[in-house]
Amino acid sequence: MEHLCYFDGNEKMISWVIQNAETKFEQIRDHVERYLDKISNERSKYIALHVGIFWAIGRFIIKNGDAVKIMLDLKSMYEQLTGKKQNHDHFIEARVNFIKMIIEQRNLLVQFEIIEPSQNIAAKLLTS
Repeated sequence: MEHLCYFDGNEKMISWVIQNAETKFEQIRDHVERYLDKISNERSKYIALHVGIFWAIGRFIIKNGDAVKIMLDLKSMYEQLTGKKQNHDHFIEARVNFIKMIIEQRNLLVQFEIIEPSQNIAAKLLTS
């Protein structure tokens, strides 16, 4: 099955949307105390991606071998996740490694796609 994964985050919350031809799941969470008001929006987006994929696997929405298109509204994230650019932020590097590990362990067929911020449907969850 093919899934689209949108995600967003700010200093207070994270959100993600996982959708496929049959279903759409929208989730929003407050940051844990450790991160609340302490991290950048970019770091928050990495947390949202990591947690969102892990959540979708745990809920059996995304299954081993599924195709997942990850929609990115930051060029820097696209470059880091595709290996075109390395980031020297240890926090982000750790999240990238966790995300790659989940992809590999679950044998997911992942594509990364850059979108405009206005196309990020997970961002709308943070403003409502």
